[in-house]
Amino acid sequence: MIRIFQKNTNEDTYYTLLKKDLHRTAQDIQDAYSNLENAIEPDLIDCYIYELNAVQMRYKFLLATIKKMEESLP
Repeated sequence: MIRIFQKNTNEDTYYTLLKKDLHRTAQDIQDAYSNLENAIEPDLIDCYIYELNAVQMRYKFLLATIKKMEESLP
């Protein structure tokens, strides 16, 4: 009966890790934009464009996962 009142710590830990990863990914997006703005060599520009696209896709995934978790909360 006590289990009813206890939070599921695994879900809370997973949610917290997702939020931290989302914030870290947002910082990675800012870094990728900064690198892209400062790049001069065409190969580096291409590299930073690919990096930016990958980080943006990761951000979208994390955001969607967090939203699904928040919707499933009571």
